[in-house]
Amino acid sequence: MYKYLILIVVMIVSSCDDSINKVASKEKRLSTKLINNNQSIKQKKISNKQPVFEINKDLHDFGDIIEGEKVTHKFIITNSGMADLIISSAKGSCGCTVPQWPKDPIRPGKKAEIKVTFNSKGRLGSQTKKVSVISNAIPNAKILTIRGNVIAK
Repeated sequence: MYKYLILIVVMIVSSCDDSINKVASKEKRLSTKLINNNQSIKQKKISNKQPVFEINKDLHDFGDIIEGEKVTHKFIITNSGMADLIISSAKGSCGCTVPQWPKDPIRPGKKAEIKVTFNSKGRLGSQTKKVSVISNAIPNAKILTIRGNVIAK
């Protein structure tokens, strides 16, 4: 008897009209007409005056590192586009990896460097760390990678 009662309650609840929730969710949506960027599919005219973030090598291997050493690598970047390249942030994947990036715009055709320092203190064995770089180029994110093998003193 209770099985049938539970079955009837489940059928009633699942058959309720959810149109009120559907209307409310439609009101919360933003119109796609508000979005206007160079990656929009519907945009007809794309500007050729964009910065282009190029990097000669996005991976650096330090090889063997003695535990406790701080090692640094400079990634050379080039703006091969037609507008200023602006790097808004660079973040390491952990506190042991610290990037420094140019705060001034990189003019078209010019080079700059992103300096990444890795502190091997307390880290033994194979290490791979990433730095996420955000800029005004398209795509706006680049990943730089450093790696090394930390050996005991």
